[in-house]
Parts: sequence; structure tokens; C-alpha cells
Amino acid sequence: MLIRIPSSAEVATSEITSPRALERFNARRSLLKAGSGSAAFATGAGWLANAQAQTIMQAPSTSTGAKLAAKTSPFSTPEKATPYKDVTTYNNFYEFGLEKDDPSKNAGALKTRPWTIAVEGQVNKPRSFDIEELLKLAPLEERIYRMRCVEGWSMVIPWIGIAMSELIKRVEPNGNAKYVEFITLADNKQMPGLRSSVLQWPYTEALRLDEAMHPLTILGLGLYGEVMPNANGAPARLVVPWKYGFKSGKSIVKIRLTEKQPITSWNRAAPHEYGFYSNVNPQVDHPRWSQATERRIGEDGFLQKKRPTLMLNGYADQVASLYSGMDLKKFF
Repeated sequence: MLIRIPSSAEVATSEITSPRALERFNARRSLLKAGSGSAAFATGAGWLANAQAQTIMQAPSTSTGAKLAAKTSPFSTPEKATPYKDVTTYNNFYEFGLEKDDPSKNAGALKTRPWTIAVEGQVNKPRSFDIEELLKLAPLEERIYRMRCVEGWSMVIPWIGIAMSELIKRVEPNGNAKYVEFITLADNKQMPGLRSSVLQWPYTEALRLDEAMHPLTILGLGLYGEVMPNANGAPARLVVPWKYGFKSGKSIVKIRLTEKQPITSWNRAAPHEYGFYSNVNPQVDHPRWSQATERRIGEDGFLQKKRPTLMLNGYADQVASLYSGMDLKKFF
């Protein structure tokens, strides 16, 4: 039986303060309506984009990252963003350790310059892009997106980046390209977490080509108006707001377009727990975590109130058409 996908709903704009309360519970781990079709989505985006002025979203004074100028985006949620400190210190980035604060402790020495991302496979014009080139490839946009972890917690993050389609179209996918694989850095000298056997390295993720080309999918190059912090996937990472967070690979070094569906890291490690699609779906529980509700980091103090999880993380109006006819329970 197919699952009916409801329209996205607005979520209460609750304050987000500190992750400490949530850590006691977890030892391990709207969007503007523009219609369900791509044409309606693009029309709404274009109408609003004309009214946007170039801005710089200010990071806290404690931040030391280089600032990035970015246009505000009509694709942003109006919800209040999670504070910078929480976004950069409560994170899963296993290459730097298994605990939430390990990336902020261990990723500081990661060398992000020079950095290139090779794009290859089923394309007519394979090439490598320098990170400085990527920062100028298309006008940077601020995208304030909901982020939902499969572990049952969530954030609202003001990403800075470019549409992934801007990168992919420049290598001209050929007729055999059906999937896009993202391969991340695996450097034992810089990443102490690689000593863990929890996953096979390098970390890899993948999307269908139409998912990667969707206007909501971005190559994240920063957050809170500055270059991407090391702990969050510097210098470039994938951001797919309607999927669970583990689908968005960090510190990408290679993008490969393929004809066959790639094997992804978590799907290889635990196929009964992590499917290829991994769309946010409150109707399908993970074996260890309910997906029906979620906790916003720090919300309501120690006894956090759970909020309902939105189908496709609240982006159903924009992306449901990608999965027309699919049983979303089967394709978790």
C-alpha cells in the first residue's frame, strides 16, 4: 500500500539554546509553498528571488571563520536558526570521533586549502574544481533548512552554498548517468576517527540524479555567513534537507556519476537499518529510534517536549513528486 504524503506544515518557531540537556537523553546519537511540481517550484522561487538583496549573515563574534557574502533565499524556512555554538559542537562526523563533541575538539587541524573536488564518471566533461573556484561558480545563497537526524533530534541551520545542479551541469551528464556518488576525505593523519571500525572508509553517500539536481539540494560551503567550519564538513559538503542527516556527506573530495546504484556507507554497514533513500518519514521507525517525533536541540530545558516529525522533513510539497508510485515504507 502506498503512503499518502501530506502537505508540509509550519513548525512552531521555538527557541533553541543548548545541547547539554539533550546529551543526557542521547549518549550516541514553512518551507514556502511553491507547488509540488518543478515548474511551480521554480516559478515561486524566481518571483521571490528578484526581491532579494545580497546580504552577509552575521556569525557570532566568537567565530573566527572567513565571512561569505550570500543572497537570502526564498527556499528558507522562517523558523529561528539553531545557535552557532550548538550547530558547531553537537554533530556526527565519525572521521573525528564517535561522540557529538569530538568533531569540534579534533577537526581543528584539518587542512582545507588547497582542496579540489574531482567530478567524473558518466559525464562528457570530467574535471576537477578548486574550492576557490566553487565559491565563485554561482551566486552563493543562504539556505535556512531544517536538519533531521535519524537519532531523533533536529536543528535549523543557515547554510551557505550553491545548488548542486550548478556543479553537475558543468560536467554534462551523459545518457547513462542515473546516480550521483559522493566520496569524502579519508586521511589517517588528520582524522583520528578512521581508526574506528564502525564504518568502511572513505565515507560515501549517493543520490539519484534527479534528487541531486533538485533545487533544494545544495553543495554546502559555509554556515552562519562564514566558510564551513571544519567540524561541520569543511570545505564542502552535501546538504539534502528532506533526508536524514547521514545522507549528507562531509568534506567531499570526489563526485562520481554512475549508471548503477552505488553502495553507501551506512547501507553497507547495516542494510536492515539504513536504506538507500532514507527520506525523513514519521511513519517508518528506525529499529532503534522512533521517527514519529523529534527533539529540537535544547528546546524546553531538560524535559524536552517532543514535536511531530514532518513527512519529508516538511518539504513534501517540493519533493514528493520524486517518489510518485513508490512505497516509502519499503524504500526507507
